[in-house]
Amino acid sequence: MSVQRISHETKPIDDFRPGDTFRNRIDLSLSGLHRPRRAGISGTGKTGANSIILAGMYEDDVDLGDIIFYAGHGGRDQKTGRQVADQVLDTYNLALMRSLETNRPIRLIRGANLKNEFAPAEGYRYEGLYRVEQVERVRGKSGFWVWLFKLVQIV
Repeated sequence: MSVQRISHETKPIDDFRPGDTFRNRIDLSLSGLHRPRRAGISGTGKTGANSIILAGMYEDDVDLGDIIFYAGHGGRDQKTGRQVADQVLDTYNLALMRSLETNRPIRLIRGANLKNEFAPAEGYRYEGLYRVEQVERVRGKSGFWVWLFKLVQIV
């Protein structure tokens, strides 16, 4: 698999196709496809989310390919990655809520850290557009409250 190299110029979003790959988060950010270099959710509570990265960081994520149950943002220990607190409705989770309300499509990028059959062998891969169809506040695997967003691929 060849990993796309990105110049410092941002390509229009229409130039990207599902399957396009990126070496790392910096290249992904410079491309404009997912601007935050660390956050997995890009967007605001006012406008909604425009992109997310599924990278195996949250234990409650479930990746079924065309359907994803995406654990919201927050509550993780930055050093261990374990869920250690309840998630709250912060900017990132509100962005996903807003996308549900407005039916706004979200760009999905998968990272190689997923270690599942849908993950790229290396780097990050743009998967196309998904829509938030449902949200629930559930007790996660570690016993803390998490926001679980059901995302469905737009075909």
